[in-house]
Amino acid sequence: MTSLRNNKALYAAFDLYPSQKGASTHIQQFASTLFTHYKSGLLYVLGDDELSACQKEDSVDIVRFVQQHSNFIHRTRAYGKFLQNIIDQQKHSLALCHFRDPWSGVPILSVKNRPYKTVYEVNGLPSIELPYAFPHIAAPTLEKISALEDLCLQECDAIVVPSFTIENNLIARGVAQSKITVIPNGACISPSVPQSDADLPEQYILYFGAVQPWQGVDTLLRAFSLLADLPSLKLVICCSVKPRHTKQYKKLAEKLGLGARIIWKYRLSEAELLPWKFHALASIAPLTECTRNLQQGCSPLKIIESMAVSVPVIASDLPVTREIVDHKVNGLLVKAERPAEFSRAIRLLLDYPDMRKQLATQAHAKIKNNFQWEMACEKLSELYQNIDMNIQKEKY
Repeated sequence: MTSLRNNKALYAAFDLYPSQKGASTHIQQFASTLFTHYKSGLLYVLGDDELSACQKEDSVDIVRFVQQHSNFIHRTRAYGKFLQNIIDQQKHSLALCHFRDPWSGVPILSVKNRPYKTVYEVNGLPSIELPYAFPHIAAPTLEKISALEDLCLQECDAIVVPSFTIENNLIARGVAQSKITVIPNGACISPSVPQSDADLPEQYILYFGAVQPWQGVDTLLRAFSLLADLPSLKLVICCSVKPRHTKQYKKLAEKLGLGARIIWKYRLSEAELLPWKFHALASIAPLTECTRNLQQGCSPLKIIESMAVSVPVIASDLPVTREIVDHKVNGLLVKAERPAEFSRAIRLLLDYPDMRKQLATQAHAKIKNNFQWEMACEKLSELYQNIDMNIQKEKY
């Protein structure tokens, strides 16, 4: 690792950065806010063979953990140990550490008499999400991870969450509400409509993002199979992951006879994805009724970003989606995991173009007035200012 400047701020995340995933967008927005507030900073994230392990961008040092481990838990431990070494070098200059996960939080919070304040940004909890990625993970392991989460929740100075559903979950775990700040995810309002790519079909509905089980891609495929009488309508699926992660869904699509009616795209850049968002008839967010979406909560970027470009959303009717979408005002909410209801909602938008346009207009207004990244970052900056003021009070 190259020598680092003495930084006042650290942003740590056990996420690949940059990437096509929503987490990357979130990191870019919040880390930039942190480093702007403190005039410099250190970003510690995951890397791969294509990204530099160390780089400098203006006043920001970027360090990427690039070691690969076949065992996920072993990798988190190695990541934490590497971060501990960084903190040992930086702790005397740091004023604030902002982290997104317990793998980052434990080493940050383990420093005795730490001279810096800490913010835990809780977008998800590994104890809830890991069983979806690793179905055979042992219960004792999950209990240990949950204990690490509780340690971070109790020991940090402030907590940031993107939805009230997550806030309620943390309060149920014993976290004081006064410690939590809800800052919803956002979108950037584009000043112009991107030109339609020659590759775009004339009529299509869109799904974009990751394909974990809780996303409900299988529900969408089954819903689309019920629209066989609309041969000109295409389903475009823009995945933020590699093709190998979609094998099961491609098999299901073939089984349902959808092969020629689906367009698959993978790991598009934001610039490449933008035309697909803008020109879609509707964007679908078929989230499932599961622990991750109901108990933990989330703030789906695919919904916010679609509404921001005046595309009506059809989403599962869940507490997390009701925080963003107002049914029949700026989008449509249907019962989760019901393909027939999703297909009916799609038909409704196709059959009533005036209603579709009205929903699109209201969707754009909802995001413009409530869910811009500029607003989210402003609220985060206010939190940092309050922390700074508390530090000054403690000195006197």
